[in-house]
Amino acid sequence: MALGEWVERFLKDDRRIVLVATLGVAAIAWIYLIVMAAGMHAPTIESMVQLQPWTLTDTVLMFLMWAVMMVAMMVPSATPTILLYARVCRQRGIGGSTLPPTGAFLLGYLAVWTGFSFVATVLQWGLERAALLSPMMVSTSPVFGGLLAIAAGLYQFVPYKSACLQFCRSPVEFLSTHWKHGDFGTFRMGIDRGLYCLGCCWGLMMLLFLGGVMNLLWIAAISLFVLVEKVAPWGDTFGRIGAVFLLVWGLALMLLPFTQ
Repeated sequence: MALGEWVERFLKDDRRIVLVATLGVAAIAWIYLIVMAAGMHAPTIESMVQLQPWTLTDTVLMFLMWAVMMVAMMVPSATPTILLYARVCRQRGIGGSTLPPTGAFLLGYLAVWTGFSFVATVLQWGLERAALLSPMMVSTSPVFGGLLAIAAGLYQFVPYKSACLQFCRSPVEFLSTHWKHGDFGTFRMGIDRGLYCLGCCWGLMMLLFLGGVMNLLWIAAISLFVLVEKVAPWGDTFGRIGAVFLLVWGLALMLLPFTQ
């Protein structure tokens, strides 16, 4: 098959474009994080990092970092729902191409996590002022770190978390019960999906303050946990096993000062 013919066939398949575009957005976000982390951990930069009052530029950059991080971490787990939405749009013949409504759906989803990024930025500022985070954005207190792990572990067993996870794990159920028409309705659907995702995962996101906000291995580990919990057939059981681990880890951290 000639390259031109392959490209033409590819461009006629909206679902392929949606898949490539969605994963492409996540990939770009990961590249940004990798480049940023490499710069932050360079010796010449790390030695200059100090706990100083944030400037407006610092605040904007921190917010941008959180926003990009949420795209990198959360878009992959939302991809099945996004693809299913594009398929339903195609079957219903909504607006010809499925790309505009699917884009609006994704924007609504990301709007929720952008709002979370603002809250996380403010929280990070407060934790730094309280000396609970190091200049490299890692917890400095075993007790604080232990409380974060225990809180995240306990939240895994909260009924609200289970209800949100159910919708995250069942794209068909979500779309059938939350379908809205029109451009704004599509955007609202994306917001609804994002809110369920936030209700499911915010506790896990707080663990970034424990292992390091810009620790790429830690970010990848949490991202993988979220993906497995939402997508794998045994994801809900996996999440509860992870919760037990978090509880044990948190208790160990809190007891650490008494063993030294």
